[in-house]
Amino acid sequence: MFLAYASHKNFIVDQMDVKSAFLNGLLEEEIYVEQPPGFEQKTLGDKVYKLKKVLYGLKQAPRAWYDTLSQFLMDNGFTKGKVDRTLFRIQDEESILLVQIYVDDIIFGSTNKELCDKFSNLMQGKFEMSMMRELTFFLGLQVKQLKDGTFISQTKYTRDLMKKFGMEEKSSVKIPMNTSVKMDMDADGKPVDQTKYRALIGSLLYLTASRPDITFAVGVCARFQSAPKESHMTAAKRIRRYLKGCQEVGLWYPKEVLHGIHQNLNNKFPNNAGCRVDRKSTSGTCQMLENRLVSWFSKKQNSIATSTQIEEYIVAGSCCAQVLWMRQQLRDYEIEEKEIPIMCDNTSAIAITQNHVLHSRTKHIDVRYHFIRDHVEKKDITLEYISNDKQLADIFTKPLCESRFEDRKHELGLFELS
Repeated sequence: MFLAYASHKNFIVDQMDVKSAFLNGLLEEEIYVEQPPGFEQKTLGDKVYKLKKVLYGLKQAPRAWYDTLSQFLMDNGFTKGKVDRTLFRIQDEESILLVQIYVDDIIFGSTNKELCDKFSNLMQGKFEMSMMRELTFFLGLQVKQLKDGTFISQTKYTRDLMKKFGMEEKSSVKIPMNTSVKMDMDADGKPVDQTKYRALIGSLLYLTASRPDITFAVGVCARFQSAPKESHMTAAKRIRRYLKGCQEVGLWYPKEVLHGIHQNLNNKFPNNAGCRVDRKSTSGTCQMLENRLVSWFSKKQNSIATSTQIEEYIVAGSCCAQVLWMRQQLRDYEIEEKEIPIMCDNTSAIAITQNHVLHSRTKHIDVRYHFIRDHVEKKDITLEYISNDKQLADIFTKPLCESRFEDRKHELGLFELS
């Protein structure tokens, strides 16, 4: 969310790292530790030390550091986000400075360079800094700030993955999963090394942080980690072959200012595809801030649905919860959302949210999914129909043909940085 908003506002985004951050945390409770090995004082017997400040390894260390840093920022005029408690902001006339904290890693940005310099001096005056530079690498993501936008990728990680699993000489493919593949437990298949299979799936799951195009394929392969067979390993290897041909693909956040941003927070979900093992459907959603992808997921539903409209209605409830949370978070950025559209390709699911008389069709649906009706009445959200061939989130629920897959990738903002 931070980088999507920063690209829209044309922010200058920098990062800093506090040296030995946890050692700056102040303790509010009494904590005692044994005498450290190699530094015992035999004259003290079994006596222990009382801590005045935090040490690395304490469970209280992250919380104590956060409390110390947040109090320091608020004492200097910053306000804390009401939803995202790790977001801090300060206003200076028409300029705004945003600070996002991830333990001891801090990113900050503003359209006013003087505010960034002032914040850097403020932090250096209080804490010892080990790094302060333009944001290029953060939480495993490579970030390139260009004149016309911000590019986020995991290119280096992808290349290392190819070398680790020996894919340098293999040919590449255009799509991560063949449309004709129907994966099941394959009871008669030949078993493969579980450790190697799980290592591969774990590596691919980490890559989905910036590659939504492989989210569905990796999720399907991850369902068979308990007893993987050759057919499952073949499907996982195909994902690697797909990545070999597009190692430098990442998410693109353009910098141009777009009008009507408060009206374009979209959440899209598709027709769901059933799993051959337990017949449960796969749900997929993506949330976008204008044309900037903010969040997404592909997940098998918890229960078996008896009809397509029920599947869609259940996913709509999950979408509504995510969208409402995002709307609250956007208020920390001074963006007020009203009547957020959720794009649905099932007219029956839309009818259920608007017609309370359909009791016979919905009496067996859990009450927790019906809260979407209240928000439709309050006009917090609106469900709008979209044809199946234009449904963006299809890429999260089923294998697509090459042409359709490429179209969805580009609509999500996935490109190679040329």
